[in-house]
Amino acid sequence: MHLLGKLRDRFCEYGKDFTLTERLEQVARIPELAGVEIIYPRDLSTLEGLAATLKRLKLSVAAVNVNIKADPDFAAGALTSPDEKVRQKAVSYIRRGKDCAVALGASRVTCCPLVDGHDYAFQSHYGAAWDRMKESIKEGASYLPEVTLCLEFKPSEARVYNMLNSASKAILMCQMADAPNVGINVDTGHSTLGGESPAQALMLVKASGLPLYIHTNDNNGKGDWDLVAGACNVWEYLEFLFYLKEIGYDDWITSDAVPFRLNPVEFFTLNARFTARLWNWLDEVDRDEIHQRLLRNDFFGLRKMLDPYMFSFEPVAVPGHARP
Repeated sequence: MHLLGKLRDRFCEYGKDFTLTERLEQVARIPELAGVEIIYPRDLSTLEGLAATLKRLKLSVAAVNVNIKADPDFAAGALTSPDEKVRQKAVSYIRRGKDCAVALGASRVTCCPLVDGHDYAFQSHYGAAWDRMKESIKEGASYLPEVTLCLEFKPSEARVYNMLNSASKAILMCQMADAPNVGINVDTGHSTLGGESPAQALMLVKASGLPLYIHTNDNNGKGDWDLVAGACNVWEYLEFLFYLKEIGYDDWITSDAVPFRLNPVEFFTLNARFTARLWNWLDEVDRDEIHQRLLRNDFFGLRKMLDPYMFSFEPVAVPGHARP
């Protein structure tokens, strides 16, 4: 929800600092959006009147995003901090986020532990840090077990090396935490930034049997720019949506893109409409044939099947070049 208000990067501020109600009213202006992801603690210092506002605007809450990176006490680590008081504070954020989720009718909280990691060799004991995170997650998960805790992985930022920097590490952490209500938030941009295929990361989570949640955005692989989904990697985004269909995903697809210099309502309208267009198009094509061709690694046959919908597959004569 902060993405519709004032935004900051390292150099500048963008947009106006709207109230939460004003931001929700902007979301309600976009017909393609059915809900929001609300941030704790920024958006939830009080719950007074919020449920009524959401009902008035006919918006649901996809998740409560628990921010454990902005508090100065978490600067050197939150879930992995050597200081037990700091770890307990981070866990209390997760608990409070779950309280808010229940009050707002959401079934999950999501958390990206961006300050948990390291920047230098010999800065942290990796084994101890892993165990601290595991115990912190287990403790957070045990509170209100009916609310799922989804962990979001990202290769770097705020730390040079984030603890959960890949889908596989996030899956392993969830499995070692050994709680049925701990799952994974697959962020397509984070997978791209980390050199992973978003669709392959998705299928790893599917294979693990863990609960799943989705964030979409895009980048050029050089930074987590949070661009409109498909802005740089349209084929990879289409493939990701195909595999969501393949596994029967029927839950929230949440945009974690950031408008910065652009009109936020126009930005999220474009993002939602583009995703919806690809999603609906996947209901028109023969997905079973796509599946069978994938099983045979029939790349050329599959592209010949798909390209007429996207581009012309007819060979084009290039001046000065002969066809082989």
